[in-house]
Amino acid sequence: MARPRLLITMGDPNGIGPEVTAKALARADVRAAAELAVVGLRAVLAPWLERFGGGEVEVIEPLPGDGFAVRHGEVDAAAGQLAHGWVEFAARACLAGRADGMVTAPVNKAAFAGAGIRDTGHQEVLQRVSGAEQVLTMLATGGLRCVHLSTHKPLREACAYVTRANVLRALRLTDREFRRWGFAGPRIAVAALNPHAGEGGLIGREELDEIAPAVGDAQAEGIDARGPFPADSVFTRAIAGEFDAVLVMYHDQGHIAVKVHGFERSVSVNLGLPFTRTSVDHGTAFDIAGRGIASGASMAEAILLAARLAAGRGMAAEGPA
Repeated sequence: MARPRLLITMGDPNGIGPEVTAKALARADVRAAAELAVVGLRAVLAPWLERFGGGEVEVIEPLPGDGFAVRHGEVDAAAGQLAHGWVEFAARACLAGRADGMVTAPVNKAAFAGAGIRDTGHQEVLQRVSGAEQVLTMLATGGLRCVHLSTHKPLREACAYVTRANVLRALRLTDREFRRWGFAGPRIAVAALNPHAGEGGLIGREELDEIAPAVGDAQAEGIDARGPFPADSVFTRAIAGEFDAVLVMYHDQGHIAVKVHGFERSVSVNLGLPFTRTSVDHGTAFDIAGRGIASGASMAEAILLAARLAAGRGMAAEGPA
C-alpha cells in the first residue's frame, strides 16, 4: 500500500484539536504521506485551515452540527457528544474497509460524562466498537516506547491489576504487535512496580510474586522479555537503545517518562486493534484553546506514524522522531 487513506477525528471542538489538525495539515510531508480526511465539522475546522495554510481537505460530517457553537475552553456536553460520535464513525469506517487507519485529536472526558457517555476515553470506544479482546496503549517519542499494562485506572486499582496473568498477556501482545511492525525479535524491558524493584520483597512483593514469574513465562514462550527493572533507570536504558519497548505498570509511570523525554513530538498508538490508530499525546488544553498557540507537532507525528503503519512500513527503521 503506497498511500493509505486515514481519517482524522477532530477531537473536542472546544479544545485545541481543530487547531492542531490544521497545523499538521499545513505540512507538505503530512499531506504527502496519506490520503487524509477529517471527521468533524467543516465550519469549525475551516477558520484554522485558512489561518495556518492547511489547504483544501475532505471533511466528513457524520453528525449534524446545526446549532452548535464553539465555546473555546468550556466543558460542553454537546461537544462531547460530537467528539464521541466522530470517533465511533471513524472506527466503523476502518472496520468496514473504507479507511486504512485513524488518527485522533484529543477529547475531553468530562464532556463525555456530561453527555451521558460511559466510555472514558478513546481506547474504551475503540475496544467496544471493534470487539477487540485486549487493547493496550503505547506512547512513543524517539527511541523510547512505553506500553502500558493499564491506563485509566485509579492508582489503587492499577496496582491490583499487576498480576502474573495480566503481565504475561501484555508481553504476548507487545511481542506480537512489534513483530508485525517489523521488529524481528523485540527486546521488551519490564518496569518494576515498587521502588528499587521491591528490594527482594522488602518494599513490596509484586516483583517476586507476579512480575518476575510472568517474565519467566514469556521467556519460556520465546519472547525476549527482561526484568523487572527499577523504574528510575529502565527508561534511560531504553533511550540508549538497549530495549525496543518498556512495559510499564500504570499510566503515569510511562506517560511521565515519555513526556519528559520528548513531549511535543510524542505519539500514542494502540496495540490489539484490528486497524491502525494513533493519536496526539496531549489533552484538549482548554486553557489555551482558541489562541492559536498550540503546537501541531504531535498531530503531525501521529499522522506520519499512522501512514507508515497502515502502509505496512512499520516503525522498526524509523519511529516517531
